[in-house]
Amino acid sequence: MGSTFPVIPTPSQLPPGSSLPSIGGMFPNILPFGVAGQFNPLVIQPQAMTQQATRHARRVYVGGLPPSANEQTVAVYFNQVMAAIGGNTAGPGDAVLNVYINHDKKFAFVEMRSVEEASNAMALDGILFEGAPVKVRRPTDYNPSLAAALGPSQPSPNLNLAAVGLTAGSAGGLEGPDRIFVGGLPYYFTEAQVRELLESFGPLRGFDLVKDRETGNSKGYAFCVYQDLTVTDIACAALNGIKMGDKTLTVRRANQGGSQPRPEQENILLQAQQQVQLQKLVYQVGAIPTKVVCLTQVVSADELKDDEEYEDIMEDMRLEAGKYGNLVRVVIPRPDPSGQPVAGVGKVFLEYADIDGATKAKTALHGRKFGGNPVVAVCYAEDKFANGEYDG
Repeated sequence: MGSTFPVIPTPSQLPPGSSLPSIGGMFPNILPFGVAGQFNPLVIQPQAMTQQATRHARRVYVGGLPPSANEQTVAVYFNQVMAAIGGNTAGPGDAVLNVYINHDKKFAFVEMRSVEEASNAMALDGILFEGAPVKVRRPTDYNPSLAAALGPSQPSPNLNLAAVGLTAGSAGGLEGPDRIFVGGLPYYFTEAQVRELLESFGPLRGFDLVKDRETGNSKGYAFCVYQDLTVTDIACAALNGIKMGDKTLTVRRANQGGSQPRPEQENILLQAQQQVQLQKLVYQVGAIPTKVVCLTQVVSADELKDDEEYEDIMEDMRLEAGKYGNLVRVVIPRPDPSGQPVAGVGKVFLEYADIDGATKAKTALHGRKFGGNPVVAVCYAEDKFANGEYDG
């Protein structure tokens, strides 16, 4: 199932004339975890109590590993990427002390040598390991309150994530007790709209709108962390329960247990709620009319793979959409046969010659059922549509 490293005795615990056992001989698949010959148990032994106390904050959960992964390949890989992004803040040498793999469930616990380096590793969420994106998270025994006193709980803002193909601010910065879960988002909300709503309370340090890996469409929930952590509870209280289109927002601390706003924050909370109501009006179904209508929950990716079925769907859409005005164009993005993500798969775009036709179509089609699902019809930015940008 898995393996862990042995406890190495100090020289004083060995019989006279004995020498320390070879780590390589005991676990030939584990090295390199450092440079052979440099391991000094006398340095580690006095820190045993400290190491145990900080272990929950130094361990990293890595999920979604391919079957070929083993302790050695995981250790070597994370040592390499930590060095590449500048995440090794505890000095020279490798960041990884130990790896335990559960092969049945395809996850590993990677133990770092310092709390700060474990926090830096949180920025690696989504990184490709042997061609597969892996989840990098805190383990379930992670205690944010205790960890706060042991070292930084957020990744360093100076990490060079581009060196390993990641972008700053996607998932990095989204760990810790002040991480907010935002659920119940209408699927047609763009990243820009969600950010703008959340930033009513202040700038964000981290933001991630969770999307379907195959279609690139929103899954209807997001995570964020504010730069000013004092607004965390204010934002949760102001946004939670608000209706957006046909959805109701659920907004709370991701790890629960959040405190209620203090009395001195009530005035700020009131202002924030008023601001949210204004934002809500902007994002309601039917906001800011354009000549382009975007329909979601009309077609599935599977229905678009067959050429004949695709043409039938296109013809049906032209006939139906043509009832409401001068229809210029219908665009229905199709899945890539190679499996690569394609923006807008699952959406239907209707371009009209004027706003009047688009408005009539949106009003008539919104809420109608296709295949048992109620259609969501919204206006779509004309410039994005003209540029072939279908991910909004």
